[in-house]
Amino acid sequence: MKRLLLIAALMMAAVPAVGSAQRYPDYGRPAYGGRGDQDVARDAVRGGRQVPLSTVIANIAARTPGRQLNTTQGEAGGRPAYFVQWQTHDGRVIIFVVDAQSGQIISRQGG
Repeated sequence: MKRLLLIAALMMAAVPAVGSAQRYPDYGRPAYGGRGDQDVARDAVRGGRQVPLSTVIANIAARTPGRQLNTTQGEAGGRPAYFVQWQTHDGRVIIFVVDAQSGQIISRQGG
């Protein structure tokens, strides 16, 4: 009986620790109410404040044949920007910095 009480007490002690765990980790980003970058970007596209990533990728592909490796969002010159990591057919890797509001390529690095 004592053993059962001890097990129950230990289980109850663990419950508040689980309940107080943070739902979304904080990676140093601004608080969006627990929303991720993708949700924020989607809202910006729907609101007409940002061009869709698919348009950005199509513009890059038309100028530089290859494939998208990775894309992140951030700021460039105080404006929202896409940072698109692109691999050309000959294996070179280029990072395109694209203005998220206009869709224009601001700069390219590497390659």
